[in-house]
Order: sequence, then structure tokens, then C-alpha cells
Amino acid sequence: MLESPGMNSAIPHLLVLQHADQRIAVLRSRLDAFPKRIKEADAKLSGARHEVAAAKEAHTNSLKERKKLELDAEQWKERARKYRDQTAAIKTNEAYKALQHEISNAEAEVAKGEDRVLEHMMAAEEIDRRIKAGEAALKEAEKTIEAERKEIASEQGALQMELDAALAERQAAAAPVPEDLLELYTRIAKRHNGVALAEARDEQCKRCGMRVLPHTFQELRAAGNEEIIRCETCGCIFYVVEPKPAAGGPGHADAASAAADSSA
Repeated sequence: MLESPGMNSAIPHLLVLQHADQRIAVLRSRLDAFPKRIKEADAKLSGARHEVAAAKEAHTNSLKERKKLELDAEQWKERARKYRDQTAAIKTNEAYKALQHEISNAEAEVAKGEDRVLEHMMAAEEIDRRIKAGEAALKEAEKTIEAERKEIASEQGALQMELDAALAERQAAAAPVPEDLLELYTRIAKRHNGVALAEARDEQCKRCGMRVLPHTFQELRAAGNEEIIRCETCGCIFYVVEPKPAAGGPGHADAASAAADSSA
């Protein structure tokens, strides 16, 4: 946990709280996306099922239409047979010609009907191929979607575990924080998309970039300071991170110089 001699003792807990809250927001956002992913997967499956259903419906309609055309053709054939049977009883050329015209017309209708039946038979073959392709695609889609749903469920479970851990971390971090400070943190975080604390470094707010007055910066770093100091511009709660002494820094150089003088 972050520690600094000039920092309110609750701020390290608030920093952990802020980190947990940001993690919780990300996890909840990702979890909220799962229903959409499941819906999209189901839509793919519904599309494949609809294609098979539409092809089968087209096949049924084609059969009905073909039977109707076959019936019409048979009726025209029957008419042609009746007209031929009547020719023996015809006594005038005019009546004979009229009857021959009716026979020719009936035979033409038979030919048209048989052509239409043939067209429907060819179309039915294409529909059969469409049904087989659709059923194969549906079978593949069912396998794919089942695997996808399992993957989604696995990811969802893992994220839920992460969320539960982050919520537990948040609860532990919030416990030592005074209620009034916790309320202040919550209000500020709501205004800044989950960010309530900002580092003050080099007399500057690292949240908004505005300058921190020198005396304010010194007050932040003062030993034993328990005051909550906020940025005058963005309102975030300040914290400071004291730099660690670098290896080979000034103290090391002084010691090396003293050792060199004594050896001389």
C-alpha cells in the first residue's frame, strides 16, 4: 500500500478503493456485453433455421402447385378425348371444324400444363438441394453456436469470479475509511468517471494538469499532515508519492568522496 509521511492515513485505502472501483466498472461493462453476444449467437442459429423452414415451405408450395397443374392437364386431356369421341357423330363440315378447333385448343392446353409441370419438377430439384444445403448449414451452425455458448459461459464465469474478488477488495478497502470521506470520494468519482484521487507531482495536478501552489504542495508533503487537500480546478483529492532515493545518489557520492579523501 502507498505510504507517505505527508498523506492522510485514509488515502492509501482510497487509492486501493479507486483501483477496485475502476476494475469493477470494467468487469461489469464486459459482463453486460454477454447477453448481446448470446443474442447474436442465437440470431445466427435462428437465421439458419429460418432458411431451412423457408426452403421446406417452398417445397410444399411447389408440390401443391404441381399437383394443381397435373390435375388441370388431366382435365384438358379428358376434354380432348371427349371431343374426339364426338367427331363420329358430326354431320357437317362446319361442326367438324369447330370440334377440331376445340380438340387442338385442349391439346395445346395439355402441352402447356405438362411444360409447367416439368418446370416445377426442375424447380423442386433445386429446392431439394436448397433444403439439403440448409440442413447441413443448420447442423454446422448448431455445433458452432453450442461451442460459442460454452465459451461465453466460461468467460462469463471467470469474469464473475474476478468481479466477486474486486468487490471483496473494495469492501476491505472501504472499511477503514471514515463515512464522510467515503461520501466525498463517491461524489467526486461520479463526476470524473470513477476517478476521485489525483497525484500531485512537481507542483502539478496529474489529473487535470493545472498548477498546484507551492505552499499547497509543501503542505501535502508535510509530515503528520492529515488534512484532505483537493485540486482547486478538478476537485480531486490529492495524494503524493515520495520518490525513493536512487542508488548512487548524492549520499553515495558524498561517502565515496570522503573515502577518497581518507585514502589520500
